[in-house]
Amino acid sequence: MHTEFERVRTHIASRIAEWTADQELCETAIPGLSLYRHAEVGGPVSCMVGSAIALPVQGAKRAQFGSESYAYDSQRFLITLLDLPVVLQVAEASPDSPYLSVVLKLDARVIGELMLESKLQPPDRQPVSDRGMVLGETTLALLEAFDRLVGLLDEPDMIPVLAPLLQREIFYRVLRSDGGRHLWQMASIGSQNQRIGRAIEWLKSNFHEPLRIEELASRVEMSPSRFHHHFRQFTSMSPLQFQKWLRLTEARRLMVTRGLDAATAAYQVGYGNPSQFTREYARQFGTPPRRDVESLMRQATA
Repeated sequence: MHTEFERVRTHIASRIAEWTADQELCETAIPGLSLYRHAEVGGPVSCMVGSAIALPVQGAKRAQFGSESYAYDSQRFLITLLDLPVVLQVAEASPDSPYLSVVLKLDARVIGELMLESKLQPPDRQPVSDRGMVLGETTLALLEAFDRLVGLLDEPDMIPVLAPLLQREIFYRVLRSDGGRHLWQMASIGSQNQRIGRAIEWLKSNFHEPLRIEELASRVEMSPSRFHHHFRQFTSMSPLQFQKWLRLTEARRLMVTRGLDAATAAYQVGYGNPSQFTREYARQFGTPPRRDVESLMRQATA
């Protein structure tokens, strides 16, 4: 079994290496499927990750989520159930053996359909943790399903018919695994996960607006205290900290891509006080805005 696992792992790694070439990211013709390649250890990088399965086939990566660290490699995949702010770091990679992974976005509608059609009973062996991120074991069968899905990139005319079937197989296999209880939670109508997910979507679209916890809690049909508790459990942040992270990250993007100064970027993302913005920016990214942006620009042109 180990020999067969290694054969399939090597096969899908070669596919990913071919499609990514010298790129770090390849957005494929298959909806929801992305391929990643990193030729050296790097990071940490603060970013927002969407709900997805990230399955490395070579090298290793680490996700820092609040106070917890999630290490994943060719033996373990990472499931992210919500859009979450995390710190990612490539932990194992080299030019001769780059980090290679495939990422498939989760589809709550398809997962819900599988739950109904399969008549699977919800797993009850363990209580579901109120966390938005979890690790799972990469099995030979799951690896083979991903290999077939990536293989469809060589047959683009097959993608519309076969890609949805293979995506369903992948979701179904994860549903039946030890990590499946987390997918049940994500897809269950009215679950805390879905309510917090709706709150996150609202915050992403309205981060520049003043935040009123009572109104947002009411929007997702939760009491303020329950909403605050579950939001922190799922995201490792309070709603206000999450909004602050969104504002600072967007301001950083505006300064780097549009050349805005710190004061202008601060006002555009909702800060009324540039001094407060500068203090919070330095706490978030470790250095004041101007110095941070200059460093990022140097790295981009190196």
